[in-house]
Amino acid sequence: MNKNDLAVVLNERGRWVTACPLNINFGGMIMSDMLDVMKSRRSIKKYKSAPVADELLDKIVEAGLYAANGRGNQNSIIIKVTDKKVRDELSALNCQIGGWKPDFDPFYNAPAVLVVLDKKDSSTCVYDGSLVMGNMMLEAHALGLGSCWIHRAKEEFETEQGKQLLQKLGITEEYVGIGHCIVGYPDCEAPKTPDRKPNRVYSI
Repeated sequence: MNKNDLAVVLNERGRWVTACPLNINFGGMIMSDMLDVMKSRRSIKKYKSAPVADELLDKIVEAGLYAANGRGNQNSIIIKVTDKKVRDELSALNCQIGGWKPDFDPFYNAPAVLVVLDKKDSSTCVYDGSLVMGNMMLEAHALGLGSCWIHRAKEEFETEQGKQLLQKLGITEEYVGIGHCIVGYPDCEAPKTPDRKPNRVYSI
């Protein structure tokens, strides 16, 4: 085995403490497969109505909870919405904010919505919440599910309706909405991954 076959494992202080083969299995994921998941994940905008099992949603949520975060503060929270009434109310509010006709569903019929929020006074709230979103979308794809980032969570939770939902859940601190990760079974062909644009990497 040569040095090109090794991955350096870092401790919390950033000092490498050991090395391991790149194809080693970490928690069920082969490291060499991670890039394949990233490359093949696409945003899905048409879903079947079939519900997603709680155990699958819990795996997606767990992936979000393990996202990198500023100073290790773990300020991001996730609201797992599977109740159809609440899901439809959020969709209607999102639609209203977006300025669409009332019959448009900005969640594209997805049966589950994972809402990410972060503490409003955190200087890294948008970055931390975005990493949570990214982790969850990748995990959803790895599990054979579709997902998509839907915007306007910030505006939603600035409304009285959004604030009341937080209060109902016992969330009393001030949070800012980051995004909705909609999840479900795709009702469409997988979109083709477009070629990457050139001239986006610079070396010095």
